[in-house]
Amino acid sequence: MTAKRTPFDELDRKIVAMLIENARASFAEIGTVVGLSATAVKRRVDRLRKDGVITGFRASVRPAALGWRTEAYIEVYCDSAAPPRRLAEVARKYPEIAAAMTVTGAADALLHVRATDVGHFEEVLERIRNEPFVRKTISYMVLSHLLPESPEAGASESAPGAYADGLPGDAAIML
Repeated sequence: MTAKRTPFDELDRKIVAMLIENARASFAEIGTVVGLSATAVKRRVDRLRKDGVITGFRASVRPAALGWRTEAYIEVYCDSAAPPRRLAEVARKYPEIAAAMTVTGAADALLHVRATDVGHFEEVLERIRNEPFVRKTISYMVLSHLLPESPEAGASESAPGAYADGLPGDAAIML
């Protein structure tokens, strides 16, 4: 017999929204806003984690503060139907790849890459092109972010330098 899941209600939505806004908010701070005790908020957060609604907590860091000043998107075209699993394996090999996804359209995948400079980006691009199933790539250098407050732009309220290993993208702090 499987355990019955508690429904996701309006209080859960408010708690999740507050944690998205500030993952460091205390249970007491959240409770004050949503009208619950700190203990009740903790129970709900624990349940939301157990149910897989909350999958972790992140500290967002400006990539440029860590020396990752060049950014690009790469469309990847494969010789044959490379399975998403294989594309994911390749994406994990490169710390410069901040995000990777399969897409509809002519390209098979889209990679979001961060590098220290254009030379470093060119090196990453060549390594990707040398993967056995990659037929061609088309890259797009990011000139500016039209929505600088977005996570993709590296927007952060966190202090620079909080991400110790110097990799691009967000630092995931999983509980």
